[in-house]
Amino acid sequence: MNWIERLRMIEALEDGEFDSVLVAEMEHRATKAPPSAEKLGAPRSIRFSTPTFKEYSTSEVQGCSKNSFPAFSVTAGACALDCDHCQAKILEPMIPATTPEMLDRKVRDLVLLQDLQGFLLSGGSNRRNEIKYEKFLPVVEGIKRDFPHLKVAIHTALLDEPRAKSMQSAGVDTAMMDVIGAQDTIRDVYHLDRTVEEFESTLAALCSTHMEIVPHIVIGLHYGRILGEVNALDICARHNIHSLVLVVVMPFYARTGTFVTPETSDIGRIFMEARRRLPNKKVLLGCARPAGMHKRVTDAYAVMAGLDGIAFPADGAVALCEEIGRPYEQQHACCSIKVGGTIEARPIATACAG
Repeated sequence: MNWIERLRMIEALEDGEFDSVLVAEMEHRATKAPPSAEKLGAPRSIRFSTPTFKEYSTSEVQGCSKNSFPAFSVTAGACALDCDHCQAKILEPMIPATTPEMLDRKVRDLVLLQDLQGFLLSGGSNRRNEIKYEKFLPVVEGIKRDFPHLKVAIHTALLDEPRAKSMQSAGVDTAMMDVIGAQDTIRDVYHLDRTVEEFESTLAALCSTHMEIVPHIVIGLHYGRILGEVNALDICARHNIHSLVLVVVMPFYARTGTFVTPETSDIGRIFMEARRRLPNKKVLLGCARPAGMHKRVTDAYAVMAGLDGIAFPADGAVALCEEIGRPYEQQHACCSIKVGGTIEARPIATACAG
């Protein structure tokens, strides 16, 4: 039985529209290609991440009631860029921590009350796509000194090598930044007077440190069109990154009438290109992507393309893994960083990490 037939046997996916040619190509690459670094055989394990910064549950995988890996915003809901694709709405679920004292107090409280395993530090950008973390880094250093088991991830925005080194010195474990491969997208969507080369130089600066570097690429960032994603993949492939996170633009967050929802087949092809260009790196599907059946189909393509992880997996992802023989596990943490305990998602996972 081939994969397109197996998809039709999964109740959560039976009404999804799949590109049969694309599915066949994914199956061929996974099961028929000669042994090599690019072979995406079914034994390659996939991790289902369920971070604790939002409520989550499906029929296959359960979230965790503990706030073991929260996200903090040093600007609360404020962002000077007001990008067309986001309008700062992505910051809304994060915990405000607008002063060093507030961050320190909230992290230490969660260590005592919620068995904290780590946290993400983020925030809105200034007009140059920079986030001023300098006054918060001594807090990170003190927290890491007192609680060395905590894993700290940070959204860096654009920076230079000295600022990257200062994050490393403070004890940041994982650094993340968006890589944009099209100048038109930087100008039109981000309203930003910076260049593709400056995004690559930020990635190079981060890769000069000992932190784990996890760049993100937003599929469909140019108003739902595919533009620059392949160039962004090539940029990531040129540097010694730890892993790559792919997300999909969400018109729900965008200015009304400006974005279309990317076709799932186009997304699936980017997944394959990512796997082909970074055969020996972890490639993960992050939190942001359109909901509903679109998400179910997208996640199915991620499983079939050989991606290494999915955050907040949709119904059908676990069943598909079982149909095509991919082993899987669940982790209550940000997909970009592995912390806490791992629990098998077979059968339905209900335990919490920690």
